[in-house]
Amino acid sequence: MTVARAMVECLKAEGVKHVFGYPGAAICPFYDELIASGIEHILVRHEVNAGHAASGYARVTGKAGVCIATSGPGALNLITAIATAYMDSIPIVAITGQVNSDQIGRDVFQEADITGSAEPFVKHSYIVKDPASICDVIKKAFYIAETGRPGPVLIDVPMDVQFMETEFMYPETVEIRSYKPTTEGNKLQIKRVADAISKAERPVVCAGGGVFLSNALSGLAQLVHKCDIPVVNTMMGISNIDMTDPLYFGMMGMHGVKSANYAVSKCDLLILLGARMGDRAVTALKNNENMMVIHIDIDPAEIGKNVDVNTPVVGDIGRILEKLIETVPEMKHTEWVEELSGVRAQAKATPVVSAGKVCPRLFIEELNKQLPKDSVIVADVGQNQIWTANNICLSEGRFMTAGGMGTMGYSLPAAIGAKKAMPERTVISMCGDGSLQMQFMELATAVQHGINVKTIVFVNSNLGMVRELQEKIYGREIAVDLTGSPSFDIIAQAYGIKAENVTDITQAESAIRNMLGADSPYLLQVFVDREERTII
Repeated sequence: MTVARAMVECLKAEGVKHVFGYPGAAICPFYDELIASGIEHILVRHEVNAGHAASGYARVTGKAGVCIATSGPGALNLITAIATAYMDSIPIVAITGQVNSDQIGRDVFQEADITGSAEPFVKHSYIVKDPASICDVIKKAFYIAETGRPGPVLIDVPMDVQFMETEFMYPETVEIRSYKPTTEGNKLQIKRVADAISKAERPVVCAGGGVFLSNALSGLAQLVHKCDIPVVNTMMGISNIDMTDPLYFGMMGMHGVKSANYAVSKCDLLILLGARMGDRAVTALKNNENMMVIHIDIDPAEIGKNVDVNTPVVGDIGRILEKLIETVPEMKHTEWVEELSGVRAQAKATPVVSAGKVCPRLFIEELNKQLPKDSVIVADVGQNQIWTANNICLSEGRFMTAGGMGTMGYSLPAAIGAKKAMPERTVISMCGDGSLQMQFMELATAVQHGINVKTIVFVNSNLGMVRELQEKIYGREIAVDLTGSPSFDIIAQAYGIKAENVTDITQAESAIRNMLGADSPYLLQVFVDREERTII
């Protein structure tokens, strides 16, 4: 068979049922073979959103999402999504077409060195020149993307190679001599962790995105309940524990809540589970020099990178938690938990809201009342991200966002990918009027493919988080006014999508009910005050 046909057969062998992409000449041989493959292709309106959709798909399934683009600008448009997945450790396999092999390096039409361009942002990359290698390459790509610390892998295939003949023999196993992730964890180090937990009087678990990646949600819940340990999250870890749990105290860090930051500033033992501790999270640790730090992560490069660590453990979080649960004693930290509960219970300030505007916190609290338990909430980047992260409450659902790269325009395509993977769940994209204008073309994707995703856009006619920063540091603002933006309800209606405007909190209950009850895409335009801040 041709290499193009073999590529499709490899995807089928990996159990791939959906791919996200945008065709072009250099990838057309592969696309032609997709027609009768049984794999559903989701046509996005911009290549970057193929990558974001694959990311959303991967995050709810735990399997690598697949995105496809043509050579040159098509492939280059994927880089932002590849970098976003790399920073957040999301497994995606990106397949790109390339100009003919004999034209590479000659600056022909739509030629770009995509493997070189994407090198800083991929876990690994391949350019396929030998047709006999295609099956081995694709098998390794999925294996590398999904194992160890997950991440994006790029496969670049010249157009002429796609036409070449090859024998289809898909490998059953993978053996890469230079790639052997540590999963089990050192027994002595795990014993040291158990001893530290048994001696701690004020322990805290900081659960990051790695808990999702290792499918360790059950292990996390078992450990903290057995030992009565309070839990806080980094932004990437939000919803990896029931957010109604009495032991849960919110997101820590620069934009976190008081109870979470208080917990890490007063604890005597901090257990980091799959958390990079990036610059926005690590600020919460600056005022506590006396705590002991345990860091458990599958990537040894992350341990101690941003936080001094007393006890490192390299391995799969799920497996390490299983061993800890067997080892640690049942414990109670009643006074410590009550102290944190008192901080959490402190009343939030009553919002002062202008006429014709809505308080984001109150709106999200109303959304919480109506959301199905297993809902997926995808926040974009900016003020909307912080409002959602600090106020959404999911018991069995999933919160997702672009944490490491902070990529505006992520939420809608990622929500489309998540909804395609789990059509039975309610999936909502939460964004601002700045970020929506980077992605609203994907409303067409949702309509075309019957993907019932919901969109909530907070409208304040400015780039709110950038404006906050400018005012705080420079005392003035520039280039943040979004005057000229469209009425998003009319935009939605132009796509054939039902939409409502919410200009007062009294309208929120019925508008949310209408959105959640609709059996098709729906958009809510929520007007918030220009002066609304991220900390509410």
